[in-house]
Amino acid sequence: MRILLVGAGKVGYFLAKRLLSSRHTVSIVDKERNLCEEIARELEALVISGDGCDPRILEEAGIERADVVAAVTGDDEDNLIICQLAKQKFNVRRTVGRVNNPDNEHAFSELGIDVPVDSTTIIAKIIEEEVSFSDFVNLMSFKRGKLAIVRLDLPEDSPVINKEVRDIELPADAVLVSLVRGEEVIVPKGSTVLLPGDDVIALTTIGNEPQLLNLLAGQL
Repeated sequence: MRILLVGAGKVGYFLAKRLLSSRHTVSIVDKERNLCEEIARELEALVISGDGCDPRILEEAGIERADVVAAVTGDDEDNLIICQLAKQKFNVRRTVGRVNNPDNEHAFSELGIDVPVDSTTIIAKIIEEEVSFSDFVNLMSFKRGKLAIVRLDLPEDSPVINKEVRDIELPADAVLVSLVRGEEVIVPKGSTVLLPGDDVIALTTIGNEPQLLNLLAGQL
């Protein structure tokens, strides 16, 4: 997959390393020339020094061939402009925008960013789940707030304990994505049996969370 990253700070740098290690083709854009030169020496990626809000710079970085554009700068306005350019001018299929100010997440979704990533909110929710009675947390919403990724630690008295996935009637438009069981990550199949303490990650439509919680934890 061809991925264009705009923003070569710590987030962009480590994201590029991760993607390159997974054999994706990565190009990077950043305003800081010295930073670009340093990254170009360390990573096997095309690195362009310039303003990611400039369509000419994006073209130089190969945006017309990109499958995904991720704007991960420290400036929400820049990230929004970059993602909109990618969508509207270059017809990029998928855009990911870093949201530095949580108040801007709704605007990102409304303006068509496929996946607005608000790390502050995600971290806060993970912290808050430790004192949550249900231990149920919405990690991220996307597709303009229509879909959500949620997680739940199955309690011992869950009504789905010791049941196979095929025998569980999930709410409409909900699917189990993965189970974390100790150090093991399991992609659930029909024959997978749910056990107490399983960390369930699911995809569901916004508004279906109460039904999903009731099914998995036995409570509203």
